[in-house]
Amino acid sequence: MRVGIYPGSFDPLTNGHLDIIERSRGICDKLVVAIAINREKQPLFTIDERLEIINNYYKDDSSVEVVSFEGLLIEFCRSNDIYYIIRGVRNITDFEYEMTNASINSKLAPEIETIFLMTKGEYAFISSKAVKEIASYNGDLTSLVPQFVISRIQEKYSSLRS
Repeated sequence: MRVGIYPGSFDPLTNGHLDIIERSRGICDKLVVAIAINREKQPLFTIDERLEIINNYYKDDSSVEVVSFEGLLIEFCRSNDIYYIIRGVRNITDFEYEMTNASINSKLAPEIETIFLMTKGEYAFISSKAVKEIASYNGDLTSLVPQFVISRIQEKYSSLRS
């Protein structure tokens, strides 16, 4: 069984993330969507909220498992028999960053392959950071994130403004 992992912060889940997840399902028999815990970032959504959002989207799909993890991705992969890391790449800046990480991971764990998926052009400009900025000004998120995520973002910003 080919088990892959698509790690990220997913804060929030965007249409670009969903595109990479959907395309990864064609490569892997099972895909682990892994929310990385990064204590240096100030996320909009808690880990539990992000797990709930992604699990809600894939609740009826047994080929997708949603988890959170902390520490080295390579160690998580080894302890869970995952041999493929999926990385979405939007532009040359992303590629340079991801290539460096893939090279380090390859040195640490040569048995684990990194697979780069180019983001479709229609999603190449979407970033979680941009989504949060647009949302903070009540901008239109319709083409950036799924509708149920828009509702969650609006709830979150409404509570922050109160």
